[in-house]
Amino acid sequence: MKQQTLRARFRSLPTGIAVSSPGRCCTCAAARASAAWRCKKSRAHSSRMPTKSTSSFLHHHTEITMSVIKARLLPRLMLALAAGLGFNAVSAQTVLTVSSWVPPSHMLAESLKEWCGQLDQKSVGKVKCNILPRAVAAPPGSLDAVRNGLADVSFTVHGYTPGRFVTTQMAEMPFLGNSAEATSVALQRVFARTPAMRDEHKGIKVLSLFTHGPGMVFNTKRPITSIDDLSGLKFRIGGGMANEIGTALGMNVTLKPSTESYELLSTGVMDGTLFPAESVEAFKIDKIVRYGTTFPGGLYNTSFVFMMNPAAYDRLPPEGKKAVDEISGESAARMFGRGWDRVDRRGMAFMQASGVQFTKADAAFVKAIGNRTAQLEANWIKAAEAKGLKEPRKVLNALRSEVAKLEN
Repeated sequence: MKQQTLRARFRSLPTGIAVSSPGRCCTCAAARASAAWRCKKSRAHSSRMPTKSTSSFLHHHTEITMSVIKARLLPRLMLALAAGLGFNAVSAQTVLTVSSWVPPSHMLAESLKEWCGQLDQKSVGKVKCNILPRAVAAPPGSLDAVRNGLADVSFTVHGYTPGRFVTTQMAEMPFLGNSAEATSVALQRVFARTPAMRDEHKGIKVLSLFTHGPGMVFNTKRPITSIDDLSGLKFRIGGGMANEIGTALGMNVTLKPSTESYELLSTGVMDGTLFPAESVEAFKIDKIVRYGTTFPGGLYNTSFVFMMNPAAYDRLPPEGKKAVDEISGESAARMFGRGWDRVDRRGMAFMQASGVQFTKADAAFVKAIGNRTAQLEANWIKAAEAKGLKEPRKVLNALRSEVAKLEN
């Protein structure tokens, strides 16, 4: 009976080992708990039992204590010791907080899920993503949110913070390319070998740069076939070089995030917007805009940064860092760009089915735009030099050359 009681009491002892608690010795904690209990029981029994029985009781008690420690506690103590010595006896999982400010059905959100799936697979389940249901910050505040640790991973448009990024505006020049995949990969390649571009992104870990597809002009009022048709209309733009292009063409432009497009257009606050094809469907303005104008190579482009908090990256285990590195850089740029090309094709078909009337800019229109925006390139070269970019014209030509090679 006494033996059964002792076993029952030992079963109630804590069996978990808190490996991660610094400064706590699991072995000592177990020993102290066992010793305290033995001492209490011994005193209680010594007051009731004959002296000659005490020795037998304690011998029996000690025998049970050691068997319990060996059977239950010893395996856990070995795990704790292994963890303390740096062995991977206890596998840990790191969860990255991911913030997205676009709707869940948007291509960017879908690409985030794809990237997170690759991360899970490459790290063999040791690093996973928690994609938040709502963004931790408005689009213009996303970069600072990641830098300050409010989110581990996110993306933003360079142009949403005017004056902060200059070198990346080279990817937003008129007529750069017809494929988001080509312009994204080209931009990432130039970024990887250009220190001044990396210097502009201090405070965050750049996972990749990428662009959307060729920019178009959409509006609710009339077909746009010349520069003169742009006057008198109010346009929402995303900032960056698109703002400079709009100003050079005499457009009345207002800097607003893409997420506000529906409200601005549906209420008549704005008459039009500059967007790639996919955004009309993504932001549900297909029943509002009635006219669209396309340009060879795009009227403009928009550059994005896919980013991570540096401390979050540093916390990753070695295999986690390796996985992030493998699916970032050119790999991520290609993933985002390819995704954007896919939804651009779908967006064009969607708009045509919705009755949006399209006009293709003719040679005269394209030439007029080139004349009006020629000074922008000279202005950018001067600003990029001030930012520390060496030979900016050469870098811009290298970008154009990369795009041409990728598109051919």
